[in-house]
Amino acid sequence: MPKRTTITGILCLLLLPLLLLACAPENLAKYIPPEGKYDVRILRDTWGVPHIFGKTDADTAYGLAYAHCEDDWTNIEDGVLVSRARLASARGKDWAKFDYIVQFLRIRESVDEKYEKELSPELRALLEAYAAGVNHYAALHRKKVPYMPLPVTGKDIVIGAALKAPFFYDLQTDLEKLFGKKEGASIGGKGVQIAASFARNPFTNGMPIGSNAWAVGPKRSADGATRLAINSHMPWEGPVTFYEAHLHSEQGWNMIGGTFPGGPMIFLGHDDNKGWCHTINRPDLADIYELEINPANKNQYKFDGAWRDLEVGKARIKVWLWGPISWTFKQEMLWSAYGPTVRRDDGKVYAIRFAGLGEIGQLEQWYRMNKARNLEEFLAAMRMLKLTSLNTLYADKQGNLFYAYNGQFPVRSDGYDWTGVVPGNTSKTLWTEHYPFEKIPQVLNPPSGFIQTCNSSPYRTTDGAGNPRPEDFPVTMGIETHATNRCLRALELYGADPSITREKFHAYKFDKTYSVESGIAKFLEKLFALDAPQDPVLQEGIKLLKSWDRTTTKETPAAALAILCSENKNNDDPMATLRKATGILMQHYGKLDIPWSEMTRLRRGSTDLGLGGGPDCLRDVEVVLKDDGHFVGVNGDCYFLLVEWDKDGKLTSESIHQYGSATLDTNSPHYADQAPLFADEKMKPTLLTEEAVRANLKKEYRPGKGKDPWYAP
Repeated sequence: MPKRTTITGILCLLLLPLLLLACAPENLAKYIPPEGKYDVRILRDTWGVPHIFGKTDADTAYGLAYAHCEDDWTNIEDGVLVSRARLASARGKDWAKFDYIVQFLRIRESVDEKYEKELSPELRALLEAYAAGVNHYAALHRKKVPYMPLPVTGKDIVIGAALKAPFFYDLQTDLEKLFGKKEGASIGGKGVQIAASFARNPFTNGMPIGSNAWAVGPKRSADGATRLAINSHMPWEGPVTFYEAHLHSEQGWNMIGGTFPGGPMIFLGHDDNKGWCHTINRPDLADIYELEINPANKNQYKFDGAWRDLEVGKARIKVWLWGPISWTFKQEMLWSAYGPTVRRDDGKVYAIRFAGLGEIGQLEQWYRMNKARNLEEFLAAMRMLKLTSLNTLYADKQGNLFYAYNGQFPVRSDGYDWTGVVPGNTSKTLWTEHYPFEKIPQVLNPPSGFIQTCNSSPYRTTDGAGNPRPEDFPVTMGIETHATNRCLRALELYGADPSITREKFHAYKFDKTYSVESGIAKFLEKLFALDAPQDPVLQEGIKLLKSWDRTTTKETPAAALAILCSENKNNDDPMATLRKATGILMQHYGKLDIPWSEMTRLRRGSTDLGLGGGPDCLRDVEVVLKDDGHFVGVNGDCYFLLVEWDKDGKLTSESIHQYGSATLDTNSPHYADQAPLFADEKMKPTLLTEEAVRANLKKEYRPGKGKDPWYAP
């Protein structure tokens, strides 16, 4: 007993400095900007959407940061922690992959080197103002963001954008190849998983990301209007959840649309004159190299016939373990002429080179897109080619339609198989240039008056003449050629209708049908071609599927079984897939013909609503099967807008969010107030003028005035 007391006393003495440090008061007042530094007002409408009115663009960005923190403080805090490579120190070992990859890719070093050289003074002022808004909120609400490293800077915001960008084209799949599925899977010898994590997109928790966008011009509309669908598909929770905001400044900024936590501007949306949407594209933008290592020196590799030294360093990852106790793990980091480099457990060394490596200008381009007043200025912003990937679809009040299969496409040498591992011992494989904007697939004002992009090949952007031609682009660009069901249905509906009304435009958006060319339709063809099973449940299942009209309306009785089958539609044994699907329905419901909305739910706090739509439908609802036998929506249609300029240029638009403006705050009245509209496939009007906002005003305040002024009575 005395021995145990002595050990306990020693441990307490050792921990005492840590406990005292953790409890030390922090001087927070210095992070609050002086009175009058930023001239901004926040007007919250009846749906809680923040309308930010600033004198300058920087004022507006400051207000956006403060408002977004009010609604989603944890995700914004996590974003800053990632930028500082400190997420694991706050959240634990499962988050160490973020801290490692920021160091491994040398993102902070790139930003430190290029921040003042490559970013305009206007953007830097905006970024520093946004950071000041985060600091202001954190200083007033330290209990909500206890780990926020203050002061946040503009560089932190740029690092966050630069880190996320390559993961939109699925860089994680190339990182998994780089590390190997087993080799190099942990740091510190054990316990902290790194490489194995990259089998899944770290920012989406492995959930699929996509988006729809389409537009019709005056010649395709029944009434001469131009119509645009900005239909994003992102996870419904987490670091890339869309947040609606309206940004207005006296310097000509007046955008409404969606942004991510930590985003200082609108990433997709519209103003009075133009609008645009991004959708995910996944061209081949990354390459893996196998290096030839010197047998006499493991830190040298051969390049153009001579031995070169690898740059050798250590990633330092501080991981929270328990209470005030953390431990800093270390992991080797290598760098070669190609870029980030890894030594696997078998001694082999591989490097990766990818679009976006060292790029910090993403926010500069988005800022120029926000401020563009017409097509010419928008195209000038696009020519910057700072966005690593992302399809971009644009429409404006003059009736212009534009699409680009955007990306930083490497100019690769012929004679190599760029789909596999390429030799890492020659400058011939070391690409250093990208194709200019004029050389990427794009469509401008096609004869059809219709364009679409739904995560598919650019070669089917429109119907009829005007599509890009595959023969005009090198195979080494790695351009996609597949078509999603959403692409097929957009072409079948919008593309086949020569006179589209507002009502049709909206109705087609909520289409819940699978094309006869879709993957699930082809799976059913294989299933129906098999010999009839003896099992009566399987017989009933086949009969039900044969009656299916390929829709996912709320009432459709065969959709539940069909979608369960579609989860494994690539299985070589269709009957085994059917057996598994019928088993799930019989276990939970005792029958197979379940109305789709009875099984498929939107859940948010106490809200539990039935949904129509399904995976890869134009009414896209991506689902996860829960233990209670229900599909629950987690992704797909989220925040989106439908925009119209009539033949006289008059603007109207509607928007909807799957939950509401309070993307995190369970105590907010706007935590799930839009969910019933979303489930009923209805939308709310957007408000783009102060007059319209004041007609629907709930609260007006200036950031930091009083305690939580937004929710004050």
